[in-house]
Amino acid sequence: MRIGFIGLGNMGGGMAANLAKAGHPVAAFDLSAEAVARAVAAGCTAAGSAAEAATGAEAVVTMLPAGTHVRAVYGDSIIPAAAPGTLFLDCSTIDTASARAVIAQAAAAGFAMVDAPVSGGIAAANGGTLTFMVGGEPEAFARARPILDHMGKAVIHAGGAGAGQAAKICNNMLLGATMVATCEAFVLAEKLGLDLQTFYDISSKASGQSWSMTSYCPVPGVGPETPADRNYEGGFATGLMLKDLKLAIQAAQDAGASVPMGSSAGALYQALANTGAAGKDFSAMIRFLDGKAA
Repeated sequence: MRIGFIGLGNMGGGMAANLAKAGHPVAAFDLSAEAVARAVAAGCTAAGSAAEAATGAEAVVTMLPAGTHVRAVYGDSIIPAAAPGTLFLDCSTIDTASARAVIAQAAAAGFAMVDAPVSGGIAAANGGTLTFMVGGEPEAFARARPILDHMGKAVIHAGGAGAGQAAKICNNMLLGATMVATCEAFVLAEKLGLDLQTFYDISSKASGQSWSMTSYCPVPGVGPETPADRNYEGGFATGLMLKDLKLAIQAAQDAGASVPMGSSAGALYQALANTGAAGKDFSAMIRFLDGKAA
C-alpha cells in the first residue's frame, strides 16, 4: 500500500521508518530537510510538499504538533490532493474539537478518517511498539488497523470521531499526576532517611505501585533504565507533557468536569518548564521538587 507520511519529528520519523520496513512505499514530507533525509535513509522517498506526499497515496498518515497544523494541512493540502478512496490517519495529539472538525471535513469530501494518537514515547516509535487509541467509524478503524499494526503493539478502538484524542489526554493527565506523586514520594523518602533502592523495592510491590514507579522510575540507578539514568534526556519531554495537560484541562473546562489533580499537575509542569527544562524528560520533576536544577 502506498502511504504518504507528513510530520517526521521525534515520533513521526520512527513511525514512517517502520512503515517502510514493513514493505510499504512511503512518500515522506516534513518542513525540516534533515528530517526528510533521515526518512529517506530509513527507506522512504522524499516528497516536496504535503500535497505531493498525499498525491497517489492509498493512505495518508500525519504526525503534527497541534490542532491548527492538522486543520491547515488537511484543509489546504491533503484533502484537495488525495485521490478518491484515500484513507486518512491523524496520529497527532490535538484537541478533540479539531479532531472532530477535520474528520467531518474529510467525510464531507468523501474520505474515511481516524484520529489515532499514540502512547509510548520515542523508543516505542522507533521500535514499533506504540499504543494507538483510535477514534472514528468502525469501517475506517478496520481499514486503519493493518497500517497501525506495523507501528504499534496495541491498536484500540476508543469510539467515534475524537474518541482517540479524548482517551489520550485522559491517559496522559493520569500519567502526569502519578509521576508528580511518585517524585514527591521519593523526595520525602530520602529526607526521612530511607534508602531509595529499598523504598523502590517496597513500594513497587505494595499499594503505591504505578507505571511511573516500576517502568519509568525518576531516580537514577533505581529500577529499569529510564531517562533518569541519562540526565533526564530523551523520553517524553516536559514541554509535551505540559501540552497534553493543557489539552486535558481545557477539555475538562469545556465538559464541566472537575480535575483538581490534573490542574495541579499542569501548574507544576508549567513551573518546571519555566526553569528552562521544557526539553528535559518529564520525570525531571523530581529535581524540581527537591529544589535542584533540572
